[in-house]
Amino acid sequence: MVLTGMVFDTADPTVAVTGLAAALAGGRPPTLLDVRWRLVGPPGRDDYVAAHLPGAVFVDLDADLCGPPGAGGRHPLPDPAPLQRALRRAGVRTGWPVVVYDGGDGLAAARAWWTLRWAGHRPTWVLDGGYPAWLAAGRPVTADVPAPPPGDVTVRPGGMPVLDAAAAGRLPRQGGLLIDVRADARYRGEHEPVDPVAGHIPGAVNLPTTLHLDDAGLLRDAGTLRDRFTGAGLRPQAPVAAYCGSGVTAAHTVLALHRAGRTDAALYPGSWSEWITDPARPVATGADPG
Repeated sequence: MVLTGMVFDTADPTVAVTGLAAALAGGRPPTLLDVRWRLVGPPGRDDYVAAHLPGAVFVDLDADLCGPPGAGGRHPLPDPAPLQRALRRAGVRTGWPVVVYDGGDGLAAARAWWTLRWAGHRPTWVLDGGYPAWLAAGRPVTADVPAPPPGDVTVRPGGMPVLDAAAAGRLPRQGGLLIDVRADARYRGEHEPVDPVAGHIPGAVNLPTTLHLDDAGLLRDAGTLRDRFTGAGLRPQAPVAAYCGSGVTAAHTVLALHRAGRTDAALYPGSWSEWITDPARPVATGADPG
């Protein structure tokens, strides 16, 4: 995809600050979405109102990119119609590149990236390092809120692999790799700050998504990520999927798997918060997959 004389790397789901700055300075800049979000604490919109990248439009992860919480988990897949309305309000156009950024950990941005691709919008990238990386590079920010022309994107679900609870439970038994990306204490069932039941899906291995970032908060290089996933049990021909508490953090691991070359990686959107809604589903605890 050529933009303003440069090429966004279609093999890498992220773009560096320098690349984004060059694209924004050109005559045909990408659509820029601010998706800053916190699981708890002040809403991300407050951060956006205070300052954001020039031209960025705020999109609410909870209200715009996910369905309402319930039996499908805390961040289930959105219905296509309201998602399409939200994306069009933000100016997303068919085939036009989109760059998303968040507060730096990449979690909300990865879920936005994943959701756009699931909805059929392929030219989508995450700003590596998010808003902090932009600031650290001395790039400008503004409090001016843009009014983009309405987009024309059409949401067509199915653009990314998805697992439901039954498929997630079967995957380890069928020789696939199911990655639980939460902190190890949550995986072992020793500490559960969000959901009412602690533990993990039997057969899942633990590989916290925080390990995919370097000390500067940037996604590690493809080779390092590939080695980490291989060490966790990833085999070339075996299916792989990720889950977390509600399908947000796990999207970051799917992003990392894409950088490592596994573009077939699936997401279990309902994740642990859906898994435990059915008491008949088994729960494992301890350090072993179970």
